Amino acid sequence: MSFLSRIRFWILILGDIVVLYLSLILMLAIRYPNDFYNQFINNHLYPFSIVFIVWLILFYIIGLYDPIKLRNNKEFIKTLISALIINGILSIVIFYLIPSFRITPRANLFGFLIILFILEFIWRRFYNNLFSIQEGFYKIVIIGNSKQEAEVKEAIIKNPQLGFEIKEQIEDLNSQEIERLYQIVLKNNINLIVIPRHLKANKEASSVLYNLLEDGIEIWDIPKLYEEIFQKLPLEEIEETWFLENLQNQKRFYDNLKRGTEAVLAIIIFIVLLPLEILIAILIKLTSKGKIIYKQKRVGELGEIFNLYKFRTMREDAEIDGPKWSQKNDTRVTGIGKILRASHLDELPQLVNIIKGNLSFVGPRPERPEFVAELEKHIPYYNLRHLIKPGLTGWAQINYRYGSSQEDSREKLRYDLYYLKNRSIFLDLLILIKTLKFFFVNNE
Repeated sequence: MSFLSRIRFWILILGDIVVLYLSLILMLAIRYPNDFYNQFINNHLYPFSIVFIVWLILFYIIGLYDPIKLRNNKEFIKTLISALIINGILSIVIFYLIPSFRITPRANLFGFLIILFILEFIWRRFYNNLFSIQEGFYKIVIIGNSKQEAEVKEAIIKNPQLGFEIKEQIEDLNSQEIERLYQIVLKNNINLIVIPRHLKANKEASSVLYNLLEDGIEIWDIPKLYEEIFQKLPLEEIEETWFLENLQNQKRFYDNLKRGTEAVLAIIIFIVLLPLEILIAILIKLTSKGKIIYKQKRVGELGEIFNLYKFRTMREDAEIDGPKWSQKNDTRVTGIGKILRASHLDELPQLVNIIKGNLSFVGPRPERPEFVAELEKHIPYYNLRHLIKPGLTGWAQINYRYGSSQEDSREKLRYDLYYLKNRSIFLDLLILIKTLKFFFVNNE
């Protein structure tokens, strides 16, 4: 997640926290005008604080922090109502399961939800206006007219809450356009100029841009703005030098930290879920012939081949004619296999891969060697996704639908390279939380 995206995200989070507590205060002030302090401090503050943590996580999972998806009030209201219903049910369960929470959820919680809906709607309208085109963080001049620049321009126009405002677009910064650029900058208080990467090699253009840089104007190339808006990388706009500039910091400390903690966490989860794993193994054995665990060769970190473990979900002879992409409504899948795939429980044995150290919780999803060899021929920079350890889930998995074509792999690579460049504990936690949304959703 880029710097500007993090600013917007945390402003939204902090605003929601304020709205949650303000809604609680207003509800208690109405319900207990003569006993407000006691009710707030002694009876409601602690239990609702616990509940609010759960609420914020579900807000993220259900999509209330996605600025592009929630660009209109109708979609926001629909999503907010869904979140409040689910959170309301969860809260009632929590309140009843913990007797020490001395509140009456049917009355207080219902009033709280009504107040929260009103205040949350007002806050989100204010937030969208704050980042709208009238109050944009960045007033932009775009230089160039590539396909990616057209995509960026369309996204900015449709989503003013992203914080960008396009003031002018210049197709090429030639000698005739340089003076016009200066006039546009002065007239419109431009603070960001977006350029195609090849323009950096133009000596005259570079001199002009350097002068503007001295005046405090930021200069971004199109991949940076594209990444900021779409949270993925434009393969058509980057070349080898981009990777040299952006992937020199390999974040080895963080990668080593992950390796040290993930194995311990995987062991704990494996032990906790052992009864479920045994039950699944019995069901597979009773319903179809063949092995319980299916081993499949996958390409790991730095191209190393390893065995990926899964509960078998297909017939034993599923690949008698050689490796095939899995398809929607694949006839090779067994009855119990459909359930395991839909719930992703077939991937539980991959905890062993994490314990062994050839898989991470978060990273690019590992592919089969046969497919990798073919994809590397047709998709530029595909091998770079192997610079880090593959993952049980990843940025591409939560942002792109299931797909088995070459074009799907190209699109997923855009997200994988974004993760490679921006990976951090913060991004990993967001991916893990978002993955919960898809855990019981069949991505095929």
